[in-house]
Amino acid sequence: MAVEDLAPMAVTAKAADFRPVHFGWSVAGKVATVTLDRPDKKNPLTFESYAELRDTFRQLVYVSDVKAVVVTGAGGNFCSGGDVHEIIGPLVRMDLLGKLRFTRMTGDLVKAMRACPQPIVAAVDGICAGAGAIIALSSDLRLGTARSKVAFLFNRVGLAGCDMGACTMLPRAIGQGRASELLYTGRSMSGDEAERWGFYNRICAPETVLADAQELARQIADGPTFANGLTKRQLHKEWDMGLDEAIESEAQAQAIAMQTNDFERAYHAFVAKQKPVFEGD
Repeated sequence: MAVEDLAPMAVTAKAADFRPVHFGWSVAGKVATVTLDRPDKKNPLTFESYAELRDTFRQLVYVSDVKAVVVTGAGGNFCSGGDVHEIIGPLVRMDLLGKLRFTRMTGDLVKAMRACPQPIVAAVDGICAGAGAIIALSSDLRLGTARSKVAFLFNRVGLAGCDMGACTMLPRAIGQGRASELLYTGRSMSGDEAERWGFYNRICAPETVLADAQELARQIADGPTFANGLTKRQLHKEWDMGLDEAIESEAQAQAIAMQTNDFERAYHAFVAKQKPVFEGD
């Protein structure tokens, strides 16, 4: 789907409506897979791919037949960040307003990923650097490989570590001290270290990491997906809530979940000693 085609799309959409130009898109059952697909350069991002990813995740709010999303990279790497020649070079020549438009646009990709109700699973192998590391961090779950290298390398190119929400999200994922080390030094985090620090949910073999991520996404997609969307929303909202506010917000969300047919299905399945079949309504 071309970026310019997204705006007029109807309020509801189907996975088949998506025909991205700047990355791969495939759907199996209820799981969509986004593949960053410039393997000759380790899958860097361009102005166009940033924008198309942002618009795609925004549109997923309205897509009824995708219940979970996997993000991965082609050719044994996840993403090397912004393309040096197609992004970094032009940024050097831009005025401050142009640079600010760019940084706000990249931040909007993170906002779109966090706002879409479908849980996102990142399948990370090889290089996962800069904006690529942020895309992985913005996902709900991350499976990695021992050989992967995750680097928030902004300061290695003369920039601040506070990029695309890194100073908010990374400390919550791995802790303040560890996040500070990575953001101040720009060094790579090995796969084993990333798992030990809590960045990865688990380590997989390079040849199975994508399939493992898709299987995890399928398990989530087979669950009560409306309720899972509430969980994702609450996980995001409660970052800046006090405990009392969070408890009240969760009380309201759970009462809404209790109104769903999936809740009733689960009850009847339990009584009948059967496994519930959820339908997301």
